[in-house]
Formats: sequence, C-alpha cells, structure tokens
Amino acid sequence: MYIDKTNLVVRYAETDKMGIVHHSNYYIWFEMARSEFIKKIGISYSKFEENNIMMPLVETHCKYYEGAKYDDNIRIETNIDQLTPVKVIFTYNVFREKNNKLLAKGKTVQTFINEDFKIINLKKTHNDLWNKLQVLI
Repeated sequence: MYIDKTNLVVRYAETDKMGIVHHSNYYIWFEMARSEFIKKIGISYSKFEENNIMMPLVETHCKYYEGAKYDDNIRIETNIDQLTPVKVIFTYNVFREKNNKLLAKGKTVQTFINEDFKIINLKKTHNDLWNKLQVLI
C-alpha cells in the first residue's frame, strides 16, 4: 500500500477564536493531500476532467483528537483504502510534526461519473487511468 505524505504550515487565517484550526479546514487539507497523492502517479484531476471523468465526494468523515494551532507544521498521510471500478475511498491521518501527535483521522468516498453525472465503470471506460490508480493500492 502506497502512503503519500503532504506537509503544510498552519496559517493564521485557518484558526478560529479559540486559536485552533477550524474544523472545516481539514477537508481543504484532505483535498490538497488527495490531489498531491494522485499527482505521484503522473496524473491530475485535470487529466480526469479532460477525459470527461469527475470524482464528486459522496461521503466524508473526520474524527478530531487534538486541535492544530497557528504555525504548526502538519503532515498529512494519505492512502487509498478501497478502489473499485466505480468508487475510491481515501483515508487521511493528520499529524503535528514536532511531536508526531495524531490530530485527526479522515475519510472521503468519491465516485467516478461522466459529464452527464452518470456513474461510470472506470475499468471499462478508461482502463489506462484504472491501471494507474491500481499502482497505488
């Protein structure tokens, strides 16, 4: 199983009145980490869209253990938990770098659809992209 690591530094604008990262930002971080993860195999979301494939989120989840704070160095470890011809499940572990503390765990479920918003079987319709994704699991 391939695990990708994405690093970032918490920006002041991402924190709330309590001085911790607002929960909504974790989903932005997940999207960033997911995009970087896919780029590692030489494709991007743009490449999917050029092939009339979209990947909408159909489910999200995040469990928070401890809040990230301004200027924390964060590491997001991303992997594919499950891949079928019609959907992909990504998981995310968010760590504070200085103490390797697990701050949050997340999951997103995405399906493969065409420009008509119909679910497609990626293995049948775009076997080249399917094979590239297979390398990551």
